Amino acid sequence: MRTLSEITAALDDLYPRHWAEDWDRVGLVCGRGGNSVRRILCVVDVVPATVIEAIENDCDLIVAHHPLLLRGVSSLDPAADYKGDLVHTLIESGMGLYVAHTNADVANPGVSDALAERLGLVDLRPLRPLADAEHHGTGRGIGRIGRLPAPLTLDALVAHAVAALPATVGGVRAAGDGGRLISTVAVCGGAGDSYLADAAAAGANAYLTADLRHHPASEHLARSGPALIDAAHWATERPWLDIVAEQLSRLVDDVLVSDLDTDPWTIHQKTGVN
Repeated sequence: MRTLSEITAALDDLYPRHWAEDWDRVGLVCGRGGNSVRRILCVVDVVPATVIEAIENDCDLIVAHHPLLLRGVSSLDPAADYKGDLVHTLIESGMGLYVAHTNADVANPGVSDALAERLGLVDLRPLRPLADAEHHGTGRGIGRIGRLPAPLTLDALVAHAVAALPATVGGVRAAGDGGRLISTVAVCGGAGDSYLADAAAAGANAYLTADLRHHPASEHLARSGPALIDAAHWATERPWLDIVAEQLSRLVDDVLVSDLDTDPWTIHQKTGVN
């Protein structure tokens, strides 16, 4: 049986903490290194529902993508904030919490590899490669760009994305000519409108990501950039859980993946078409 220290060391090797952005908070959040780990739950978000899921499944460790404690705190009073309550619940349950966030985004394979695989893209390369000597020739970096096995119209690609990605209330929306033929697709798991220019410079015909904002998207399209496909944040990152679960299964026999939809939007109503 593996200890938490052994699992943490393996995750640190797969997703070194120094790969994370300076503002990020990754690695072990709570848990004693000598504790035994028999069962792990992999989640995108550490929220009350996923913590309950871990407890109900008798897990010893949660491996999460999004940090629970991203910004500094001065109190973990469980009566004052749900995050303090969750930390108390984790500790009282003897459950560890480990986070791999932007260090998992740039890994190879990482978050965007899993997203590209769901879409069936081939011949992948980083959308924005990491420049440090450590990463030269490794395929690490933000986002991925690849080609479809056969070209699709934008309309057909959107339908393909809807079928390939986990379902959410918000679904998938797109911007561009539905009849435009798409052969090269850039993707970025999570919020990706910082990389619109990279998708255009890479020669993508379409760019799929999450959390696209009005003004950056509008300006990108006005510059005749690639067609845009906007999916739910959770849906673009959920595929990575399958990668990390497979990696962890080499150490622990029982690794679970949470399919709880933690996208915050619960109602979607069309207002009509202009």
